[in-house]
Amino acid sequence: MKKTLFTLSILGSILGFAQETKDNKETKEKEIEGVVITKTKKAVEQKADRTIFDFSEQPSLNSGSLMEGVKKLPGLVVSDMVGMMYQGKPLDVYMDGRPLNISSNELNAFLEGMPANSVERIEIITQPGAEFPATSGGAILNIITSKSAKNYLTAVYNGGYRFSSYDKYRSRFNNSIALNSRNKWFGWQVNLGQYYRESLSLSELDALTRNHSNSLGRTYYMNSAFTFELGKDRLLLNYDINHNNGNADVTSDNFLNNTSTSNYTNNNGLRQEVAATYQKKFEDKNKKLDFKAIYTNSDSEFNQFGAQSLNNSSLFNLYNFRIDYSQPLKILDEGKMSFGGLYDQQNFETKNGGLINLDYTRQTTSAYLEFQATLKKFDFIAGARAENYDITGITRFYDKGILNESNLNPFKKFKVFPNASVQYNVMKQLFINVNYNKKITLPSVSLLNPNNNTLITETVTSSGNPNLQPTIFDNAEIKISAFDYAYIGYNTSWVKDQIVQKVSRENNVIKNEQVQVNSIRTHNFNFGMPIPFMLFTTPFSELMKFNVNPDKMNLLYVYTGYQVQEMPDIKTKGFWIFSLMGQFILPKDIRLQANYNVIPKGGNFYYFQIEKPLNNAFDLTISKKFMADRLNLSLYARDIFNQNKSVIVANSLDGKVFTSNKFDSRSFGITVNYKIPTKNKLAKEDPNMIKTTNQSDSNGGILQQGQ
Repeated sequence: MKKTLFTLSILGSILGFAQETKDNKETKEKEIEGVVITKTKKAVEQKADRTIFDFSEQPSLNSGSLMEGVKKLPGLVVSDMVGMMYQGKPLDVYMDGRPLNISSNELNAFLEGMPANSVERIEIITQPGAEFPATSGGAILNIITSKSAKNYLTAVYNGGYRFSSYDKYRSRFNNSIALNSRNKWFGWQVNLGQYYRESLSLSELDALTRNHSNSLGRTYYMNSAFTFELGKDRLLLNYDINHNNGNADVTSDNFLNNTSTSNYTNNNGLRQEVAATYQKKFEDKNKKLDFKAIYTNSDSEFNQFGAQSLNNSSLFNLYNFRIDYSQPLKILDEGKMSFGGLYDQQNFETKNGGLINLDYTRQTTSAYLEFQATLKKFDFIAGARAENYDITGITRFYDKGILNESNLNPFKKFKVFPNASVQYNVMKQLFINVNYNKKITLPSVSLLNPNNNTLITETVTSSGNPNLQPTIFDNAEIKISAFDYAYIGYNTSWVKDQIVQKVSRENNVIKNEQVQVNSIRTHNFNFGMPIPFMLFTTPFSELMKFNVNPDKMNLLYVYTGYQVQEMPDIKTKGFWIFSLMGQFILPKDIRLQANYNVIPKGGNFYYFQIEKPLNNAFDLTISKKFMADRLNLSLYARDIFNQNKSVIVANSLDGKVFTSNKFDSRSFGITVNYKIPTKNKLAKEDPNMIKTTNQSDSNGGILQQGQ
């Protein structure tokens, strides 16, 4: 451990010089009479409770779809088997501070249908405090989509094209434009875009069946924001709309009787969200009072025609109101108190044909109180959140022509969720953090949906489970971090009623379902370290004099993680996660970035065993800026060696089920970002209007609505 601390200390000292200026955390551009002063954003910024990844200036992340960019984040794993985790923690997905309330296939389609270059940054909140709902689970992934606005009118265009070539050429392209304007009465921002994608999917199940799926998807979206200055106070209004529609032609081969069947699927989804925030301002800028209200409506439909027929739909409505207050207090050297309340109601209805087969209602009422204090080199956080849950529902189904109706298992409980954190600042840019929190995860509407919303055949069935209960987590973590980039940590969780995916085989039918495991213990080890190449070519005495910027130097970033889950009914092995990122600054300020990610074979994830390396891909991105950095052009290649394939074995009491999935992951593309110049050279930069600040100043300025 002493050697590790010594190494981290040296590297922290070397790169610490790049962060002497406080404003390095944000990009600010000021134009006066043709003179441009630019400060560059940090690619990765690590804080006590979160890690921030900048997308706006990283071509390797912002080319292609948002899902592709998310998969490149060190320590973050996304796959059909694993789901979405960061450093071993399951993630809830938020957008601009508001939960998406979607998961599984709906979440994948949502992220796949959003261009990565429409995202400014992603924040992964690894230690949600009492100000966040106890339902935030292990960690939060917050997607910040908005851009900063200038006075008068500005515009930014993003576009891209990508193709793959397997059995035939398939194309993907996206276009979007962001408009920002302000006058003396109000300001507004609008982001309009579309995404078109063609894709291939090949899957095989237990030497029983093989599917060839050729799909097409279209996404159209608009994010808008309006802000009104009411004296010292401010009113913000947001309206977002996202429409997805797609179809797929699927050929299924049955190996048992040597037959083939064809099916056609079609899905449509419309998601709308309206939010209002009133911010009361005080003479003391550290004192805040926010009132927030949000309404979300999501309507989706899935149809299948051919050998099997389906007509499924769902309707989701959310009503949310929140009050947050914070003010400084004299606690030890300095401190802050925060408290607030939340009311949240969700209604979810699903139909199978003309039958309402699930009518689900969830009400949550909560309040929290949290204190933060500093004493010399120590930072303390302690708080608690009290939540009252009232979850009820009715399910209906036909059995031999007779309609059966029954009540879901109700969940009516009052629970208190404490949290505590102690951070010791060993030296500048080097600290040790110990954290404990209790959390709960409520089943998403996607998992509760009893209707199938993916392809079914005569050999494969899939459905949700309306009887799933909430999952309770007790989380503990210790972490050592240095200069915002390097860290080593261990966290463990005691989990009750964990929801897991289970695949089993009954005779000649593959069954895919969601089940709950009564008690699970998880262990996660994580390590991340940047290795600047100049360490090997420059004397240490010279390095100490050099004002380096880690985002502008040649380096290799190494991440590794290890996770093991202790299951009550099967013996499991842990699995490793490896990620390498090489950054090379070439002549003419051309940037080359190489990424390699892999999960080696041999480990287990709950009931799944990894038979071949998972998420195994090597990517290259080359980028160059032109026209005073207003035009950014990137060329990229994904999964160059065509190795990204999922081969896993599902364990069950009935035996093992072999599964194999391959997508058209090898592809090539181009991305264009153009900032249309404004005629007003003296335009001052305004705060973002699609989001606002949370209680914590360390949150990167997100609007925490509807949590």
